[in-house]
Amino acid sequence: MNYDKDVLKELEKTIGVIFENNELLNVAITHSSFAHQKNGVQFNERLEFLGDSVLQLTITEYLYKKYKRKTEGDLTKLRALIVCENSLYEVGRGWNLGQYIYMSKGEELTGGRSRVSIQADCVEAIIAAVYLDKGFEYARDFILRIFKNIIDKALKNKIVMDYKTKLQEVLQKDGEVKIEYNIVKYEGPPHRRKFFANLNVNDVQTGEGVGYSKKEAEQEAAKMALEEMEEKL
Repeated sequence: MNYDKDVLKELEKTIGVIFENNELLNVAITHSSFAHQKNGVQFNERLEFLGDSVLQLTITEYLYKKYKRKTEGDLTKLRALIVCENSLYEVGRGWNLGQYIYMSKGEELTGGRSRVSIQADCVEAIIAAVYLDKGFEYARDFILRIFKNIIDKALKNKIVMDYKTKLQEVLQKDGEVKIEYNIVKYEGPPHRRKFFANLNVNDVQTGEGVGYSKKEAEQEAAKMALEEMEEKL
């Protein structure tokens, strides 16, 4: 596959890695929807599979060596906070990764460039590309660099996996509060439907969310409400 050298150079600068084999990075940012339109083009799912393992091992090794007094259970919980789709998406969003990904027009028109799963998968694929191009030690240093803020937040218990539960705990600490989530509309074809949710607290609209499932939209609404509450503190 021919690749856009300017795009790859810009992405290399963004992530701080210069590749010996540019094709690895090119495949890492190629979504399956694009490949399905171009016969014979490689896409990033196999790299994603490898990148997940490299990431898991790196974070596991780091936590094991650094926190010698933590139990297996504590280390497992920490790793789950750090190695998750939301954390990967946070890394990708920091790189503005969506603008670099090769995808079909159809995928792009349905919000693919900002989709959490696509960016998260692409980050894992890039990790694998770095590993194959540079070796494990380089990839480990790369991962620890790009995940530094996420690791710090996990250690300070500032990563929330379930925003709905967290919001409920915050709102109901002083007594019962009426919390309602409503799907107000949806857009797009059945296979790529986008849902819009409103959150009402004691019948007052408090948050809004959008997602590619009802659950994702409700979680986003709860997240928005929590962020607004934090800003007022």
